[in-house]
Amino acid sequence: MPTSTLERPRQKHRLTIVENYDVAADAKKRISLRRTRTKYFHVKALSNGCYLLEPRVLVSPRSISARSLKMLDKSVANLKKGLASAPIDLSAFIEA
Repeated sequence: MPTSTLERPRQKHRLTIVENYDVAADAKKRISLRRTRTKYFHVKALSNGCYLLEPRVLVSPRSISARSLKMLDKSVANLKKGLASAPIDLSAFIEA
C-alpha cells in the first residue's frame, strides 16, 4: 500500500529578526521591553523555555455602544444599592 505525505505550503514571507538585544531580569524577575507600541501583552510560556508575547489593546469607552454603557451603569447602581442575587454555592464543583 503506497503512503503519501503532505507537503507543507511554502511561506511567502520568511521570518526575520527586526531587533536583537539581551535583557536581564531584575530581583522580582521582571524585564523591560524597548520601544513597545502597546502597553499590555498576553504571555504564553512554551515548554522549550521560549515566551511568546501577543499585544493586547484595551477597548476605549467610545467604542462600546450607548445601550451597553447604560446597562453597565444600571448594574453597578443596583450592586451599590445591594440589589444582587444570593451567592452561588459552587462547592459541588470543587474536588476535595
